[in-house]
Amino acid sequence: MAAVSQPRMEKDDEDSSLLPLVHDIIKCMDKDKDGQEVHQELTKLKTKIQKAREQISNMPGIDSSPQEQQQQLATLREQVHTKNQLLQKYKSLCMFDVPKAS
Repeated sequence: MAAVSQPRMEKDDEDSSLLPLVHDIIKCMDKDKDGQEVHQELTKLKTKIQKAREQISNMPGIDSSPQEQQQQLATLREQVHTKNQLLQKYKSLCMFDVPKAS
């Protein structure tokens, strides 16, 4: 099973809300009669939506079905449980005598 890397948090990732852009578009519609500023704001919104689509398509596991993801999660939990059991077993064996410093 391959390790899945965590997505990087970038400055753009923190501001993923579309609401401020929609608000700006509405404000421009009220004051801009020729529509030039509205067009610019719509272009910004379109760009932001496209970036969001790209980020979603690049997310790890997006190509897996929910059932496959649940199966992967169950397998990983089982592996963690087994490794924890082995770790406890090895700790309890005390095979190594560590000399005490005087």
